[in-house]
Amino acid sequence: MQSPTHDLPALFKQLGLPADQASIDRFVSRHAPLASTIALAEAPFWTTAQATFLREEILEDADWAEVVDQLNLMLRG
Repeated sequence: MQSPTHDLPALFKQLGLPADQASIDRFVSRHAPLASTIALAEAPFWTTAQATFLREEILEDADWAEVVDQLNLMLRG
């Protein structure tokens, strides 16, 4: 069985955020760099629902985990 794959725009849509490339770039530049001491899901700019989604996807190594990791790396840079 093939795992579903998600891309960054799909993650932003899932989080209820604008998902076009310019909006993604603005989001990253507005919120990066995220301190290494703060877990992605604990960042202050997420809503409770967004933080819960991100936390669960990473903890469960769910099918969104890879793209959540990608976002995490982008915000650390």
